[in-house]
Amino acid sequence: MKITLVPLKSENIAVFKRDMQEAFQYGYETECGPSDELILPEEDIDDSLNANGAEAYQAIINGEVSGGTVINVDKETHHNHLDFLFIKVGCQGTGVGQALWKAIENLHPETKVWETCTPYFEKRNIHFYVNKCGFHIVEFYNPLHRDPNMPETVGGMPADEGDYFFRFEKNMNGTLI
Repeated sequence: MKITLVPLKSENIAVFKRDMQEAFQYGYETECGPSDELILPEEDIDDSLNANGAEAYQAIINGEVSGGTVINVDKETHHNHLDFLFIKVGCQGTGVGQALWKAIENLHPETKVWETCTPYFEKRNIHFYVNKCGFHIVEFYNPLHRDPNMPETVGGMPADEGDYFFRFEKNMNGTLI
């Protein structure tokens, strides 16, 4: 599968956000049932897009947008963060995610450690990061062990619902962290 990462252009931001929100909503509702709440508010995406070191890309396969990513690159420490990775609804389970992750790794070969988080209910994400991408779970945030950087709400959910997250790391030299 040939995937191309195209830097996100300002004229594509609205569709990028909508596609990401649909993918996250789909993932949540698949695991937890229908929800009237928006799981990924636009302001969470904006915070990531506007962060120092942020890079955003659309994933293009055969001329079509199939997903996207927002990463945060630290050019000094090379300890980078995957803020968001999404596959458009209808494209999941086709290898796009794994191809997208490999393209991200190839984009930043200087990276020493990649880090990301995902909610506890996202079994597909946990499988993807651990079994497909080589990440290791290094921390479990919960009410007894809170993420010190977590805001009062997470993904539009009150803190008591949004506190359950796994933190993953991938050491790019192949050793466990």
